[in-house]
Amino acid sequence: LFFMWTKSFAQMPMDSSAFDFWVGEWTATWSNADGSTGKGKNRIVKILDGKVIQEHFKDESGFKGTSISVYTPAQKKWRQAWADNQGGYFDFEGDISDGKKIFKTKMREANGKQYMSRMLFYDIKTDAFTWDWEKTEDGGKTWNLQWRIQYARKK
Repeated sequence: LFFMWTKSFAQMPMDSSAFDFWVGEWTATWSNADGSTGKGKNRIVKILDGKVIQEHFKDESGFKGTSISVYTPAQKKWRQAWADNQGGYFDFEGDISDGKKIFKTKMREANGKQYMSRMLFYDIKTDAFTWDWEKTEDGGKTWNLQWRIQYARKK
């Protein structure tokens, strides 16, 4: 039964419920470059009559960020805007590919280089999932992992 659920879940079309799995309170852990373990919390809620998903992320170092994600029925696309307390801002478009839920930026430029970033949600279960932040400088032919977070639903 679980195999049937995960198989059908991975093949779900992109619709207004595609990111409902994310709603809840989560603990987040990851490996830092120095080998230490980073820890954070993420609270995800539905707002505005259940049409918008709002994220509230914070980690032990004082980093904080928030996002709003919304499904636009006319375009059949998810959109997300992210902002953080370090002046970061990203604008994403959602997709599903190979069973992974993805938010991807348009091509951007920094230091004379073109790049795109994306986040992937995968290995999605009721109480856990993996989230990756990746970057490409070759138009999406290859992606380089920048940050991987293991999420566990708070009990």
